[in-house]
Amino acid sequence: MEASGRAEGSGPVETSGRAEGSGRVDGGGRGEVVGRGDGADRAEAQAAASEEDPLALRLEQLILGAERRYTPFQAARSAGVSVELATRFWRAMGFADIGQAKALTEADVLALRRLSGLVEAGLLSEAMAVQVARSTGQTTARLAEWQIDSFLEGLTEPPEPGMTRTEVTYPLVELLLPELEEFLVYVWRRQLAAATGRVVQAADDEEMVDRRLAVGFADLVGFTRLTRRMEEEELGELVEAFETTAADLVAAHGGRLIKTLGDEVLYAADDAGLAAEIALRLIETMAGDETMPELRVGIAFGTVTTRMGDVFGTTVNLASRLTSIAPKDAVLVDGAFAEELTRTGDAPVSEAAAADEAAAAEKEGEEPPSYRFALQPMWQRAVRGLGVVEPWQLRRRSN
Repeated sequence: MEASGRAEGSGPVETSGRAEGSGRVDGGGRGEVVGRGDGADRAEAQAAASEEDPLALRLEQLILGAERRYTPFQAARSAGVSVELATRFWRAMGFADIGQAKALTEADVLALRRLSGLVEAGLLSEAMAVQVARSTGQTTARLAEWQIDSFLEGLTEPPEPGMTRTEVTYPLVELLLPELEEFLVYVWRRQLAAATGRVVQAADDEEMVDRRLAVGFADLVGFTRLTRRMEEEELGELVEAFETTAADLVAAHGGRLIKTLGDEVLYAADDAGLAAEIALRLIETMAGDETMPELRVGIAFGTVTTRMGDVFGTTVNLASRLTSIAPKDAVLVDGAFAEELTRTGDAPVSEAAAADEAAAAEKEGEEPPSYRFALQPMWQRAVRGLGVVEPWQLRRRSN
């Protein structure tokens, strides 16, 4: 894959030049990447190409940095890989099958060579290489859709009467493309450095994959009712404000935003104290915004399996269940999380124990222990699929 990011995004694109996923397929090809290859296929592909918008083709060439030269079969042969493997890579990146349309470029061939070269060198297994293609495709597809929908649409409003959007788009993309490309690579390297640092600090090899983390869900209360009352634009603005605020708070306090689900965000932290601080900050921030509905947060601590930037396992499921039963503007945590907070000295074992410690310290003329958080045990309850749990309500503690 090219370090510049072009190779990842230069797979079997649609003939319209738009991002994948719109449901259209080049050249009438709805079957395998390698089509029949007969005269009917070629004629169909040529007819589709002749009807394309010239500006769309110019934009595609500008973005990909090369002209269309290869069919999928020719690209695979030029890269020295089997058509079957090339097809797996392209589909993993999220691109539609295109029959035998001549829609691929030198960048596509180079990407295939590099990815297959990592397999041949023994640096990646074939399955891992496909996973690399899939994770990169999924991440960049969402980024590209956001940039087109929310970014470029606003910037390409015609600045003068009589100008069309298409007359503005090409020069704008030409100016933005190199800057956005450099910024993308910079952020990716920063994120890769941070992720690598976390992994190499793991205690053993097993912990690199299955790690003990604090996992938190934050959920907007009554979101479904809001969708019935609010206009689509208002609802979109609310969701964007929520996701932006949550992402900023999670990052600022040392957590990692795993994903956003509209009315819900999932985050993780290596330290229970960090996860607790993030949860309470989220509650406090949202409560101070009259435009936002109430928020509830559930956190669990334990072994978590990480795959392709996501997290899985019983700990994640428990955090989700705790969120669903949490009161409005409150944080519920599981017993393991509560134990971790007391182990690290972030919360007292109990308020009675804290009072005894304070009295003993006063008697000795010393400063009493200072705790950041307070934990209140709640009623035990059965949680679907997880048995009986005893949640604790997390609060700030005034010392």
